[in-house]
Amino acid sequence: MPAHTTLSPVLTVAEVNALIASVFPQLNEGSRNYEATEIFAGGCTVRLNAGEQHLRPGGTISGPALFTLADIGGYVCVLSHAGPDALSVTTNLNINFVRKAEAGPIDGHCRILKLGKSLMVFDIDIVAGPDKHTVAHATGTYSIPPKR
Repeated sequence: MPAHTTLSPVLTVAEVNALIASVFPQLNEGSRNYEATEIFAGGCTVRLNAGEQHLRPGGTISGPALFTLADIGGYVCVLSHAGPDALSVTTNLNINFVRKAEAGPIDGHCRILKLGKSLMVFDIDIVAGPDKHTVAHATGTYSIPPKR
């Protein structure tokens, strides 16, 4: 199922990254671990620059690091398509881990399944490695605060 290409972004990648850095500085603590790399009609791509701090025993990227990437994908989609209200919050997020991910760039390809006035539903395919195999897949919902 393709992204809703009729949905137009209202923020650029640079604007979203700057907004997240200002309202959620603890996410990256001065680094660029998590970042938006692309925003397009109906979706976005986010990246985890996974390093040693994201590894669990056995040399695999931890579940919480991948879960965070999925959540950030939803956040970037809601900010970039519904508007820059930093108070949008996750109301649901389900994730399936399908194979091991190792340190390095891990991309999340996120698409908006439905964007309403108060909720946005999305899914995200998280891929890693030279062959860009799916390492996790998530679906989620974000609550959009009413316009003030």
